[in-house]
Amino acid sequence: MTKRMILLDSVTQIKDFVNLVCRYPNDFDLVSGRFTIDAKSIMGIFSLDLTHPLELCIYGDASPELLEALTPYLADQGRV
Repeated sequence: MTKRMILLDSVTQIKDFVNLVCRYPNDFDLVSGRFTIDAKSIMGIFSLDLTHPLELCIYGDASPELLEALTPYLADQGRV
């Protein structure tokens, strides 16, 4: 399992993120506090507290291509 901290701070960014992770066969979870949801669920994401970074858990082999595609969403990219 691979973990990354991400920040989703706009509706467009959430939509683009869901479209991105849906292209991969991996299972993805987003964790916010004690809540864990399927990262491929746009409705689930809107149920989380989006004012803080979320922990993205990637199950299975996280390809370099996938990790590169996630770069714009990483919380440590000076956006927090």
